[in-house]
Amino acid sequence: MEKSLIRKKIINTRKINFNDNLNIDFLKIISLIKKNKKSLKIVGGYYPVNYEIDDIQILARLEKKGFKICLPKIKKNFQMDFYKFSTNDVLKINKYGIPEPLANKKVLPDVLLVPLVGFDKNLNRIGYGAGYYDRAIAKIKKKKKLLTIGLAFHFQEVKIIPIDKFDYKLDFIVTNKKIFQ
Repeated sequence: MEKSLIRKKIINTRKINFNDNLNIDFLKIISLIKKNKKSLKIVGGYYPVNYEIDDIQILARLEKKGFKICLPKIKKNFQMDFYKFSTNDVLKINKYGIPEPLANKKVLPDVLLVPLVGFDKNLNRIGYGAGYYDRAIAKIKKKKKLLTIGLAFHFQEVKIIPIDKFDYKLDFIVTNKKIFQ
């Protein structure tokens, strides 16, 4: 199935099945971080939109545990950078209606919580189609090691995600039901 059809189908399914009570277990995230590297201190997240898994609660708990957290700001040419963020910070709405940090201190995350539209058991993902996360992952990986953790509802899994040379596999995908690795 073509990416655009998968995207449309899953976004509709996500909207129909969205439930605030379907959450990711924080302990699954913290165990993946601790298991993979003890020196991982900066966690990048996202501000959830369009019925995505809400990672703000996860980021708040990570911040309480001493992690530095950051959120992306959209830039020109389908680029984005990550900026220091605290759950107490005021955010500014960007041109896409997504809240972004006001901070100007750019940071490179050690761990990236990645939103996704769909995924398969091989850790492939599709987003909304603009490639922001694939570009950001590529840029960060040129400068340092990066642990990528996709967050999704279990019903966002599909049999096969078609991939191309610009697509990055994730290290893990955590759903409300299980961890894919």
